[in-house]
Amino acid sequence: MSEKDKVTIGKNLKFLRKKKGLTQQELADELNIRRSSIGAYEECRATPKYETLENISEFFEVSIDLLVKEDISQLDPTDLIDHKEQRRLDIEGRKLRVLPITVDSDGNENIDLVQEKAAAGYLNGYADPEYIEDLPKFQLPMLKNGTFRAFEINGDSMLPLTSGTIIIGEYIQDWRHDIKEGETYIVVSKNDGVVYKRVFNRISGDGGTVLLRSDNPAYPDYSVEVEEVREIWKAKMFISNSFPEPDISIERLTSIVMELQQEVMRLKNK
Repeated sequence: MSEKDKVTIGKNLKFLRKKKGLTQQELADELNIRRSSIGAYEECRATPKYETLENISEFFEVSIDLLVKEDISQLDPTDLIDHKEQRRLDIEGRKLRVLPITVDSDGNENIDLVQEKAAAGYLNGYADPEYIEDLPKFQLPMLKNGTFRAFEINGDSMLPLTSGTIIIGEYIQDWRHDIKEGETYIVVSKNDGVVYKRVFNRISGDGGTVLLRSDNPAYPDYSVEVEEVREIWKAKMFISNSFPEPDISIERLTSIVMELQQEVMRLKNK
């Protein structure tokens, strides 16, 4: 975020806190952070992580967009968009959604890699530029138009892709309209973290869910409330050090062909 955004957040936090009649310690207790952090934010010495911004937004019932971009003290109360409305609009990506990226020396976007061991930390760091900066990064010449991120998957829920496969996803801004039924996506959500699934869109104008389905039938379908969703990435490519096993072995296929040939000969001899 820019220095201007940092100043705006600090002014707004102080204004909202005093309007609610809270001390810095009382607000810190509500947000489950240290009092010194509140002081640093209000004095513009530090910027809250995105997770903290979300908690501030929830607590004061104002949108993140307003917290970061507007001087709330100068707004008419009727101009304040309540939090539920902001979430509805954000489904289509119309409001502020922080997406840090990194670029190479020529200004080309990198593909940042979220390894399996880092997946748990990604839920807290996905909107933190410093966290994204520390991720491994690479580029592929065939992926130029768009913003891409790579995720290492774990488990056997999406066989024949095995654990350790890297899925390269393209960032989806408009969840309501751009999710295609039954196609595969990386979904980052508050309670489930990073998962790779087939997605079925159950999002409406004021909320809804995404239905997640595994390719392995041993795993049941489940739904995630759109309010819990943080990011969605459309799967574009995968990288693996093992080739997917065929649905039928070569030996079995050969046996079937021989059986068919024998059956044809038997019919001819009749």
